[in-house]
Amino acid sequence: MLQIWALAGIAEIRTGDDLVQVIADAAAGALADGDILVVTSKIVSKAEGRIIEASDREAAITAETVRTVATRTSESGHVTRIVENRLGIVSAAAGVDASNTPHGTVLLLPEDPDASARAIAAGLRELLGVRVGVIVSDTLGRAWREGQTDTAIGAGGVRVFEDLRGKSDAEGRPLVVTMPCTADELASAADLVKGKASRLPVAVVRGRADLVGDVDLPGARSIVRPAERDMFRLGADEAYDLGYAAGAEEVWHEGGRSGS
Repeated sequence: MLQIWALAGIAEIRTGDDLVQVIADAAAGALADGDILVVTSKIVSKAEGRIIEASDREAAITAETVRTVATRTSESGHVTRIVENRLGIVSAAAGVDASNTPHGTVLLLPEDPDASARAIAAGLRELLGVRVGVIVSDTLGRAWREGQTDTAIGAGGVRVFEDLRGKSDAEGRPLVVTMPCTADELASAADLVKGKASRLPVAVVRGRADLVGDVDLPGARSIVRPAERDMFRLGADEAYDLGYAAGAEEVWHEGGRSGS
C-alpha cells in the first residue's frame, strides 16, 4: 500500500540551515527503511544560499539560460521565455523564482540538485540509521498540456526509472518502450499533500522500498533527454522562422549562381 504524508513543523529555511537535522526533527522518528522523502527545491536553494540580489528578474533568467526554446508576449505585454538552463532542464524562466523571497531578490535552483539529494539521503541514513531515498522536486509546465506538476530535478538513493522493457503486459505481450519515470510520478504525488502555499515543503512516500538503493544511483540528471534525441528543440514559431530563413538563404544563393 502506498502512503504519502507531509512533515509538519518545518520553519522558514535560511542560508546555512542543516536540512538533514531539520527533516529528522520534523519526522520525529517516524522514518523507516525504504521511505522516500520528496523535498521542495526551494528549501534546498535557501539552505544553500542560492538567493541573489536581483532587481530585474529577467536579467537573472538570462544569466541562468544556455538556450532559448521559445519566447511569447501576451496581450498585456508580459514576456514568457521557455529556456534550457545550465542543468539541462527546459522550463519557463530557467527556474528563477521571485515568490516567497525578500524584496529585490530572486531564488535560483540548487547548484547541483542530484548532489543535494544525495547529501540529504546520506545524512539521514547516518543520523537516523534508516535506508531512505531523497527526491528534490520543482514545479514545471508540460508541453501540449495546461497546468503544472512537480517533477524530480534531483535524486539520491532512488531509482528514477522503473524499466519494464522486455517484460510482458497482462495479456502476455512484450513491453518494448515502457519505462515509467517513477521519480517524476512520486514528486507529483507528493505535491498533492505538500501543496503550494501550505508551508509543507517535505513529504514522505512509503510503499515503494523497491526503488530505494545506493546513494550514488543515477540521479535526476539522467531524466533529461540528450540533445541528439530531442525532437522538439524549438518552439513551433521559432522552428518555422528558422526554416523560412534557411529557405530564403538557399533561394538567394541559387539565384546568385544562376545569374553569374
